[in-house]
Amino acid sequence: MRKKLIIIFIIVVLAGLSVYAYKESHSQPAGAAAGAGGGGRRGGGPGGGQPIPVSVATTKTEDVPVYLDGLGSVEAFNTVTVKSRVDGPITAINFKEGQDVKTGQLLAEIDPRQYQVAVSQAEATLYRDQSQLTIAQRNFARYQDLFKQGIVSQQDYDAQESTKGQLEGTVRADQANVDNAKLNLSYTKITSPINGKVGLRQVDIGNVVHANDANGIAVITQLNPISIIFTIPEDSLPAVLEKFHGTPLPVDIYSRDNQTKLGTANLITVNNQIDPTTGTVKLKAVSENKDGLLWPSQFVNARLLLDVKKNVTVVPAAAVQHGSQGAFAFVVKPDSTVDMRPLQPGINNGNQTVIDQGLAPGDVVVTDGQDKLSPGSKVSTSAGGGGGQGSGGRRNGGGQGQGTQQPGGQAPGGQSPAAQPSQQQNQQQPNQQQEQRRQPGHGQGGHQQRGNK
Repeated sequence: MRKKLIIIFIIVVLAGLSVYAYKESHSQPAGAAAGAGGGGRRGGGPGGGQPIPVSVATTKTEDVPVYLDGLGSVEAFNTVTVKSRVDGPITAINFKEGQDVKTGQLLAEIDPRQYQVAVSQAEATLYRDQSQLTIAQRNFARYQDLFKQGIVSQQDYDAQESTKGQLEGTVRADQANVDNAKLNLSYTKITSPINGKVGLRQVDIGNVVHANDANGIAVITQLNPISIIFTIPEDSLPAVLEKFHGTPLPVDIYSRDNQTKLGTANLITVNNQIDPTTGTVKLKAVSENKDGLLWPSQFVNARLLLDVKKNVTVVPAAAVQHGSQGAFAFVVKPDSTVDMRPLQPGINNGNQTVIDQGLAPGDVVVTDGQDKLSPGSKVSTSAGGGGGQGSGGRRNGGGQGQGTQQPGGQAPGGQSPAAQPSQQQNQQQPNQQQEQRRQPGHGQGGHQQRGNK
């Protein structure tokens, strides 16, 4: 009885192994064995020595500007808060908010009547004292004749002269009061002190304004020209001072995102001290702002042109790679192989890099696909690189393995098992079966038979 149980157990185990082997043999995609054989005949893995598709560019010689970038803001060249010099109610507003005004243009009017009365009072006092002065002058002239004849004493003569002098002083004071009253009367007409743009008004008609009001009536900012204050690192200051000797240096002004050019300016001064908290120094440039794109308190990026390097070698920045040994680039040789060339890169100018040493004008460098390269790799710079990608796409699509990277004897639908994981094979098998059903004479069973052979 025990022998029977052992025999039954052995039979069950053998049957299970047979079923497992059968399933394993049928789990591979159709034509896998044939594909493996074709790969072996070709002599290698995927690619089979095909050139690696890359993008290239040719080094050239150019004049490259040297810029110094800084962050800054726009400030009005002049800013004036228009205030009243006298007290009184506003009777007229003669400007519109946002209007461009000129120097001396009438902005607002204050009720002038009380100041006109003050002028009349001062003038009346002046006329009275002038009359008294006239009498004193005539009396003094008579006293001079009498004094010469010895009729009046020296004391009376001096007293008359003093009276005349006092009245002359009084008339001068009265004249000053008249001028002051007229000046206050002129302050009832408020005019613009500068050329500029008026902001939002702070008071309306009928409000009483005072000379000590903090807000004023409106704010005028001069936008043409306009100032740009920007900062640079203190380490860059010596280079700026070397080039800046009172001669304005050009500055390009860009928007916050550094994409839109808002105008040009000229550097006019460097601040006399460095900010110790930030390690930066302020520079001031002035722009004509003819287009009106610069606005007070606007955040901008400033690019100061320091120098222009003449006849230097430049390459696209994407060609410069960095490794443990420093910067390098892959240079394509005439035999379509690449050489890894060490470089000494210089400054960057947009998407270009200046090469101080390592490349010569006319060298062909790789700009894309460097991760697939090593010294001596064979590359292709034509449309054939795109063809390799297309054949890969057809393999993933399943069913038409006619790309240049597949051997002629390979079964439709893919590469050898060594080139593709089993998971990808299982994913491609349904597509292969659908394609085979559409093609006469290529049933699934036929492929399995060839594969088993």
